[in-house]
Amino acid sequence: MALSEFTVAGALVESSDGLLLVRNQRRGGATDWSTPGGVIDPTDASLRAGLTREVLEETGLRVTAWEGPLYEVRATALEMGWIMRCEVHRALAFEGELVVDDPDGIVVEATFATAAACTDFLAMCAPWVREPLADWIEHRWGPHDARAYAYDVFGATRDALRVVRT
Repeated sequence: MALSEFTVAGALVESSDGLLLVRNQRRGGATDWSTPGGVIDPTDASLRAGLTREVLEETGLRVTAWEGPLYEVRATALEMGWIMRCEVHRALAFEGELVVDDPDGIVVEATFATAAACTDFLAMCAPWVREPLADWIEHRWGPHDARAYAYDVFGATRDALRVVRT
């Protein structure tokens, strides 16, 4: 099986109401919460340009200033045939109204959540999403203290996954 390698970007967007999270409707009916973002397309001028596009598509918010990356995640799932690298950046400024109209049909809800509520929302996420984000929520570091996380994912189906932080 050939490996698919892809780059994803995630956005930490905060307001006085908390951190922006989106609910994703996955194939097979599973749902999870994450920060907005997604796969960076080959046609995107840069990773940040792709991230800006993804946030706008998923939430209606246009980020006008970024910092980061604040952390990077690498997940390797050989049995499922993929390797993912994700850079997470923080929005310093944004404009617009929160509107969910994802052209991919994946994001079906969005909310600004307090740090305490984030714990509940992230409980159903994959460890490579949940652990780094929970770490950042607790410790709030900037780009000069960027961190890296790596995970090996074993199993070929969502229900049979075993994830090991490396």
